[in-house]
Amino acid sequence: MILKTKLTLGLGFLFLIIFILVGFCSYYVGRVGQEADNILKNNYNSIVYSKNMLSGLDDMRTSISSSMNSTNNSGKMSDYYLNLFDSGKNIFESNLKAENHNITEIHEKEYVEILNHDYEMFLKLCLKMKSGSGESSMYFNEFQVAFEKLRQSINIIYEANMQAVVRKTELTKHDSAHFNNSMAFIGSLCIFLALVYFWYFPVYISTTLSYLSDRIRNLLKNSGVTFDIKTNDEAQIILQAINLLENKLGVTKENRHNE
Repeated sequence: MILKTKLTLGLGFLFLIIFILVGFCSYYVGRVGQEADNILKNNYNSIVYSKNMLSGLDDMRTSISSSMNSTNNSGKMSDYYLNLFDSGKNIFESNLKAENHNITEIHEKEYVEILNHDYEMFLKLCLKMKSGSGESSMYFNEFQVAFEKLRQSINIIYEANMQAVVRKTELTKHDSAHFNNSMAFIGSLCIFLALVYFWYFPVYISTTLSYLSDRIRNLLKNSGVTFDIKTNDEAQIILQAINLLENKLGVTKENRHNE
């Protein structure tokens, strides 16, 4: 194998080490980033939806409860509470719809189905009491029970996603620790291989050139050529020795031609 090929393979080996480190880092950084993104994109959204539904639910309850003692002469709910109820209902339903399309955890689909059912029951009672008729007070106890049940259903979804955030965060920390250990091992191995390369190739080239320079020195000495090479550079020694040999051979050929 010629020296050029060996140098090419050696440099290629160093680039391979660099590519391995870059690829390894990119893979694990991307993996940890994806896990963190999943936590934010899925579980965090469900937590936000749950909080918004609780806010909308409180507005609906406040409007219904307060309207029982604040109806106008016609027995209808005041405009303020009507607007509060509609606003809370819109907030609740928009976030409920979003949560129905953001099911990511085990049993979360079941929890959402229960939530949908509980909301239907609660909304029916709200509509009955919203009319402001004299029968509204008849549904109040049932309304309170439905409210607490619906609130509990929301909290179950909230807690399920909070626990998922904690669990996935711990897994991400574990993966990060594993990544650090793996990086330390791979990095140490690559550094070791690179040091072996840096030790082997200079020694190999230096040994080869030193061997050639010594052989040429001996060749010049045996040929009776006087030389005074004042350098430690093996390449310069070889080059000057070759020049001396060329001059020697040139003089020899000229003498032979004259004879």
